Amino acid sequence: MSNPVFERIESDLRENDVVLFMKGTPHFPQCGFSATVVKILNHVGVSFKGIDVLQDPGLRQGIKEFANWPTIPQLYVKGEFVGGCDIVREMFEEGELQAFLTEKGITLEAA
Repeated sequence: MSNPVFERIESDLRENDVVLFMKGTPHFPQCGFSATVVKILNHVGVSFKGIDVLQDPGLRQGIKEFANWPTIPQLYVKGEFVGGCDIVREMFEEGELQAFLTEKGITLEAA
């Protein structure tokens, strides 16, 4: 059986190399965890699409089921689930995030 929410998520992931499902928008995050991930992505200079799950309760629940991950934000690179705030922050602090993005063919702009 097809799930329209999953189809929308898959479409966003196909159309954008880096997608952040978050609370709020990149310019106006609505939670500290989303704000942290936005700050990290901006710091490493990666372009990404922010999708505000607060605008759509179906999406807010659906993305948790899609990734089998209970929290928002969720970062995807080239369709692959990377993780939430703690994982992204840890990867960034260890220098792994930049290496991972580069390995995936994502261009990083010098900040």
